[in-house]
Amino acid sequence: MVEADSPALAVGQKHIVKIEDLAFGGEGVARLHDFVIFVPFVIPGEEAEVELLELKKNFGRARLVRIRTATAERVEPECRYFGACGGCQYQHIDYPAQLRFKHKQVADLFERLAGIARDLIRPVIPCPRPYGYRNRIMIRSQWNKPEQKLNIGFIRADCGLVEDIETCKIAAPALNEQITRVRNHPPPKGGIKVVLRLPPADWEVPPDSFFQNNFLLLPELVRVVRQARQASGSAHLVDLYCGVGFFAIELAGEVKSFVGVECDRMAIAAARRNAAQRHAHNGEFVSAKVEDALPQLIARLSAPATTVLIDPPRKGCQPPTLELLRRVRPAQVIYVSCHPATMARDLNILRAGGVFKLVQVTPLDMFPQTQHVECVADLRFAG
Repeated sequence: MVEADSPALAVGQKHIVKIEDLAFGGEGVARLHDFVIFVPFVIPGEEAEVELLELKKNFGRARLVRIRTATAERVEPECRYFGACGGCQYQHIDYPAQLRFKHKQVADLFERLAGIARDLIRPVIPCPRPYGYRNRIMIRSQWNKPEQKLNIGFIRADCGLVEDIETCKIAAPALNEQITRVRNHPPPKGGIKVVLRLPPADWEVPPDSFFQNNFLLLPELVRVVRQARQASGSAHLVDLYCGVGFFAIELAGEVKSFVGVECDRMAIAAARRNAAQRHAHNGEFVSAKVEDALPQLIARLSAPATTVLIDPPRKGCQPPTLELLRRVRPAQVIYVSCHPATMARDLNILRAGGVFKLVQVTPLDMFPQTQHVECVADLRFAG
C-alpha cells in the first residue's frame, strides 16, 4: 500500500465528510484535506461518517459508518441484501434521482475521455419498472466453512466471497422461482456458476448467445436505433456482432437489404431461423469475423447508402475494426454499448480527423438500481 501524502490520514480512522459527487461506478466522492475519498452507498449533498479502509497515492476508499445528514433523494432499499450483495449500487437513491445522476455521469465521462459536448447527451430513458426487470442472472455456489453450509448467490460488494441470497429484487419473478429451485436442489459443491434465463418470446437464443437483459425497455432501445437509422435515410443495414439477429430483423422492414455478421456459428444459425419466422427475407446472416467480412459488404452495398450498426461486447471494438470503419466510411455508424467508457474511447477513434461526426448519444436505463447504463450513439460520415 502506498500511503497518502497527508500524515493526518491513516487506515482505520473515522471522519465526517461531505459527499460532493457520485463517480461513474456508483461510489460517492468526498475530500479529506484535498485528498479524494471514495465511499459507497451515499448521495451527493449528504454528510456521512466514514472509516478509512485503503489509502493510495492519489485516492482512498472508505466504508460508510452512518449517514449524519441525508438528502431528500434517499430511500429505503427494497432488498434486504443491499449493501452486502454486489449486484446493486443505487437502491438507496430514489429512481428519478438515479436517472439524473446517470445522465451526469455519462456526460462527465464523454466530456473527459472524448471531449464530447454535454449537450449531445440526451436525457436517460427510464425503465417502466425499476425492479423485477432482469431476464438473466448468474448465481454462484461457494462453501461457507465457518457456517458449514453452501452459499448460493452473488459476489459480495466488499470482497470476492458469495453472499447467500434467497431472492433477487431486480430479477423477474419467474427467475426468483428458478433461484428457489436451485436452492432446493443445490449444486454438489462450491465454485459452480448457474445461469438462470428467461427466453424472449418468439426468439430463438442458444444458451451461450447474447440477448438484452431487460425485456421491458427493449422496445425503447429499438425505437432509438430505428429513429437514428431513419434520420440518415440509408438504404442498407450492416449489423455487426449481430448475435441472433435482433436489430437486423427488427429493422429489416424499412431497408432495402440487411446483412448480419457474427462469429458465433450457433447464433448465426438461430438468426437465420429467427429471420425466417419473422418473414425478413431481404437480407442474410454471415458467420465470420467482422474485420474479414466488412470490406466486401461495404463495397457491395455502397458506403454512402449504408448504416453500420455495432453492438460489441463490454470491452468495445477492436482497433482494426474501428480503423476499417474509418477507411470504408459508411454513411452512418450506430454504436450500441452497455459500457460508456469503452464507447467513449471508440468514439474518439471514429471521430479523429473529422471522419465521423457525432449527432447525439441516447442513454437508456436498462439496469435500474445499478451503476450500469446502455447508450446509443449516432455518428454520420462527415466527408
